[in-house]
Amino acid sequence: MVLGFIFLVMVQSIQAQSTKRNPYGLRIISTIKAYDSIVSSDSLKKLVDLEKYIPSIQLDIRYATSNNFTHKKIYTEAKVYARLSVAKALAGAQKRLNSIGLGLKIYDAYRPYEATLLFYEINKDTIFVAAPWKGSRHNRGCAVDVSLIDLQTGKELEMPTDFDDFTKKASPAYKDLTPNVLKNRQTLIDVMSPWGFSVYPDEWWHFDFKGWEKYELMDLTFGELDR
Repeated sequence: MVLGFIFLVMVQSIQAQSTKRNPYGLRIISTIKAYDSIVSSDSLKKLVDLEKYIPSIQLDIRYATSNNFTHKKIYTEAKVYARLSVAKALAGAQKRLNSIGLGLKIYDAYRPYEATLLFYEINKDTIFVAAPWKGSRHNRGCAVDVSLIDLQTGKELEMPTDFDDFTKKASPAYKDLTPNVLKNRQTLIDVMSPWGFSVYPDEWWHFDFKGWEKYELMDLTFGELDR
C-alpha cells in the first residue's frame, strides 16, 4: 500500500512538471530518445553547434547574459544550435558575405521551449514575443537572429536598432533611416534570402528558414544536445 502511494505521488509530480513545461499540450520533443528517433528518420533535423559548423561566425549570445530584454540570464551556456539544413544554408550565406568583406553575427538560433514560456511571462506582446500556445520557430531550430560585421574590424555594421528593440524602427520596412543603415539592412536581407531565409515583418534581425513547419518544437537544453 505504501509503495503504491509513493508511486502515485511520483507520477503526479512528473505530470505536474510536464504540464508546467508544456501547459498548452503541444507536441514537443523533450527527451533525447525522442530527438534521436526523429534524427534517425531525417538527418537534416539534427541540431548542430553553429560555432563548430561555421567557425568563422561571430557570436553574441545575449540570452546567456543579462544584456537582453528580460534583463536576466536565460541560457546557462553561450551556445548556438540550428537544424543541419539551416546550418548548411547559413554557411552558404556566410561564404557569400565573406566574398564582400562581411560576415554574420549570431544573437540566437535554436531556443528551448521553456525559454519561450519565460519570455511570454515577462512580455505578453506577441508581435515581438512568440505565443507559447503556438511555439516559436526558434523552438523548431529554424529561426536565426543575425546581423552583419566588417571582417577587417570585427565590428557590427550600423543597423536600424540594437537586437531585441521592440519599437517600430525594428521593422525591415521602416524607412526613416540614414542611407548607410538602409543599405546595411538591405544587404543582410539580400544575402539571406537566396538561401531560404525570410525576414520577420517586425524584426530586421530575425530570419525564418523555409519549411520551418516541418520541424518539431523542441525543449532540449544545450547541455543535453552537447553530448
